[in-house]
Amino acid sequence: MSASPTLRRLGLLTPALATIGLLVGVPLLLMFWISLLQKGGTSGVDWASVPSGANYLRLVWEEDFDGTMIVNTSYLLILLRSVLQAALTTGLCLLFGLPVALWMAGLGRTQRDIMLLLITIPFWTNLLVRNYAWLIILREDGLVAQTVNAVSPFGPVQLLYNDLAVAIGLTYSFLPFMILPLYTVFEKFDWRLLEAAHDLGATRARALRRVVLPIAGPGILAGSLLVFIPCLGAFVTPALLGGGKTLMLGNIIQMQFGASRNWPFGAALSVVLLALMLIVMTSVALLRNRRAK
Repeated sequence: MSASPTLRRLGLLTPALATIGLLVGVPLLLMFWISLLQKGGTSGVDWASVPSGANYLRLVWEEDFDGTMIVNTSYLLILLRSVLQAALTTGLCLLFGLPVALWMAGLGRTQRDIMLLLITIPFWTNLLVRNYAWLIILREDGLVAQTVNAVSPFGPVQLLYNDLAVAIGLTYSFLPFMILPLYTVFEKFDWRLLEAAHDLGATRARALRRVVLPIAGPGILAGSLLVFIPCLGAFVTPALLGGGKTLMLGNIIQMQFGASRNWPFGAALSVVLLALMLIVMTSVALLRNRRAK
């Protein structure tokens, strides 16, 4: 007697489900379990401690000298800064990536291949090296800083070790993740739609708003997710270009697993970051399904 189609499909999915559960599910469960434990004396975690939610409470509350619990907004502000920096980076990538992708779609096949090669060339170099390159570009005695200060009506401008430098570095790092999904959409774009819009009296701005942007919606959505979610956990760029003055959530997690050796609190921060990413992805999926209906 042959197996039913359901059992047959389940049998085909079993290797993939087992691999995902082993390589993704088990580490996530381990991280969540560590977040419930306490910091160890000589190691990063005390495996014999009683599980509790103290590490999650520490995100909002801290114990005062007299033992009373007071509100601590430091981590909430860092979380807010991470969300705002990720949103700013996503907006900048969309601002620069949309016209580039649209322009690339209008090129010939050879020219498009060359542009795709140029866009992907930065990935041949390690992210750390590229961020050090921005340190050289934005340094105080560099050509860029001297040029900006020469034309600035507000006096000397500090380009390094602030939110501006972090935004520049993150936008540079994640801009290809916005251009490529948009290019994939625009590659199949029917340019006759724009000609028809102009023939009907639409201005360029109106044609962009009513014709181009609706068609580019899936690419904008995919690119925004590819940029926003990694930006939330970024720590290399804020550490180098921010100079430790503009900490993001990824920096705090790295510090807890590194110098502080407080693995349970770092794991709690990681769980919060993961939950935030899941909320964003679920919200986008629900919004997309609602629009599809």
